[in-house]
Amino acid sequence: MTAELDYTLAFMAGILGSGHCVGMCGSLVSACFVRMGAAGRGVVPAAAYHGARVSVYAVVGLAAAALGLALVSTGIVGKVQGILQIVAGVIVIALGLDILGLLPRRLPLIGLPMALFGRYYFAASAKGPVRGAAAAGLLNGLMPCALTLAVAVKATAAPAVWQGGLLMLAFGLGTLPSMLFVSLVLGRLGAQARGWLLKGAAVVVIILGAATLMQGLRFFAVMKNLSNW
Repeated sequence: MTAELDYTLAFMAGILGSGHCVGMCGSLVSACFVRMGAAGRGVVPAAAYHGARVSVYAVVGLAAAALGLALVSTGIVGKVQGILQIVAGVIVIALGLDILGLLPRRLPLIGLPMALFGRYYFAASAKGPVRGAAAAGLLNGLMPCALTLAVAVKATAAPAVWQGGLLMLAFGLGTLPSMLFVSLVLGRLGAQARGWLLKGAAVVVIILGAATLMQGLRFFAVMKNLSNW
């Protein structure tokens, strides 16, 4: 799979996950700006909020890719890279199946605990329309989310740190339209429509995971045949 296709799939996962974003975060975003009053209206506070939120995704992607490359550098580079891709592919597929509700038990999510999140998120509006919006956006980016986690796991198999950051950035940009226009367009969708969009995003995630798994299996087989291990 080419890097360009990875980015496209990550962006599509963000777009198709828009209904999920609106259902999960739409009311939080609205509440944040309502608390700011008239000062929170306009392009600048919105840009600060979503710029900070998407930046968190990019930083997570950079960190995930750096972790993956660190693991690769500790052993037999080729085979470890193949194993990492296989593990990442399996986890991403599992997360996609979890989103679809096809696993016997729900998978745990990694992110800021919701009790801690709520405490600091709504206090952020007191910091002003720009600083407050940016602080709330940063916290929003740390919310537990299966879609975000799936793309972050995929980023661990990126061949370069910057590519992991770019992968997560593509996902974040995919979520941007719905989050910017949450009250104008997608916010009017019912729960059923949002559910279908989330299922579409889950299918894209599974495709991304399956492609990563197959790439890892091929890479591992080639490297195994080139060595005695």
